[in-house]
Amino acid sequence: MQESTLEAPTLEQSTPFAVEMRNITKTWPGVVANDHVNLQVHKGQIHALVGENGAGKTTLMNILYGLIHPDSGEIYVNGQLAHITGPRDAIRLKIGMVHQHFMLIPPLTVAENIVLGHEPGNVRSVYDVKKAREAILALSKQYGLPIDPDIRIEKLSVGLQQRVEILKVLYRAADILIMDEPTGVLTPQETFELFGVLRGLVQQGKTIIFITHKLREVLELTDAITVLRRGKNAGELVTKATNQAEIARMMVGREVLLRVNKTPAHPGPVILHVENLHALSDRGLEALHSVSFDVRAGEILGIAGVEGNGQSELVETLTGMRKITSGKVTITQVKDGQAGEPRDLTILDAREEREVGLAHIPEDRRGSGLVLADSIEDNTILGRQRWRQFSWRSIVLLLHAIGRWAKKLITEFDVRTTSVEAPVRSLSGGNQQKLIIAREFAAEPMALIASQPTRGVDIGAIEFIHRRIIELRDAGKAVLLISAELEEIRSLSDRIAVMYEGNIVDIVTPEATEEQLGILMTGGHL
Repeated sequence: MQESTLEAPTLEQSTPFAVEMRNITKTWPGVVANDHVNLQVHKGQIHALVGENGAGKTTLMNILYGLIHPDSGEIYVNGQLAHITGPRDAIRLKIGMVHQHFMLIPPLTVAENIVLGHEPGNVRSVYDVKKAREAILALSKQYGLPIDPDIRIEKLSVGLQQRVEILKVLYRAADILIMDEPTGVLTPQETFELFGVLRGLVQQGKTIIFITHKLREVLELTDAITVLRRGKNAGELVTKATNQAEIARMMVGREVLLRVNKTPAHPGPVILHVENLHALSDRGLEALHSVSFDVRAGEILGIAGVEGNGQSELVETLTGMRKITSGKVTITQVKDGQAGEPRDLTILDAREEREVGLAHIPEDRRGSGLVLADSIEDNTILGRQRWRQFSWRSIVLLLHAIGRWAKKLITEFDVRTTSVEAPVRSLSGGNQQKLIIAREFAAEPMALIASQPTRGVDIGAIEFIHRRIIELRDAGKAVLLISAELEEIRSLSDRIAVMYEGNIVDIVTPEATEEQLGILMTGGHL
């Protein structure tokens, strides 16, 4: 212990601060987002900024990047007092930000997105295509980020889109990179590649501020940690001298259960039945090939697989968002252990599916799960507006009842907001996810399709969501869980179905090792 205590001051003396934020305060009506927050980031380090959803992490970084103006406080960049009134000032100070939700224009090419606003050219030629391509190819080679400058963004995977975001920042000569939840939508393989890229950037003299909820990533990648809790500093840690339990306790203010605690399942009758399901991709190619499985009352079936192997198309077909070319999907009501008549989901629309007891947590919360411009209370009844408790004869909304319902849900599921009348876009990403979880669980479904249910939420919320999923299972409901987090699949599931290239290659028990699952996920056999 004494040895590690002596090492830290030496590091601080030899490495100046790239960024120092002193007593940063920012208030919104009814909430203090940052309350005299301090942040010190050394040059040439990867510095983690962690905290619960709504702790003030993104607000603090938006202040550093000039998107938000603080009410008080000072910012120093490389030891000099900085006056940052907007992103142009931040870029001039060589600060760049990769946002949680990408700021790319899908129809434009990689090159056009990267140089946007800083196009090479002259008066006669507004945009010099050749110079742009040469600059991007040179950047790609310099930082080990290969990319085709001529491909359109809409054709790229999420991992490659993020690579474009990083190149866009580097094109503007950034030395300090802010990464806001960079792995939230990445596969494990893409995350591994990203970490290699970030380590390479640090070796070339860059400084990185890394916002994440994933404590394993913090311990694997970073050098130092700043923890925020409810808008205030909760502590500073040296990564190599701490552990997940200590970081989680500092974030949440209590001990956090890092492992799922569940009793053995007692499966009942089949609730969700899928038989020989076929569906096409957006490009007209077959995305699902004879997919068959059952999910029983009182069990969680996990779907494991590298993203892009048909999981998204499977969820979309089951929830009525994608047309089924052939196959059968039924849902059966089970009461007191007795199964009713199966209902054919393929002939029902989304509203009717909800009425027969199907709930859905979509993987894209902003695109499919919420109407961002609408209020929080409107989003708590999304898809259920005609239910008797929320409307009179499916014609007139009962506003007082909806308001009471919304307040009940945000309290029960700890959605951090100042008002149920606030637009959903005002919530942090994690609180948006908790709102969807609250809406779908509160409907008391017979079957739940949960796609990436903990993506982008903090450690305390993950514990809460996992507990609610287990409670739903123990109440005799069926849960189909799709997650890119293999650890989440293994710890929650009672059985695991592995998908590869649109097929279910095998269904195994949670006792299967990561190595065995990895073999199946790449199309092999045990």
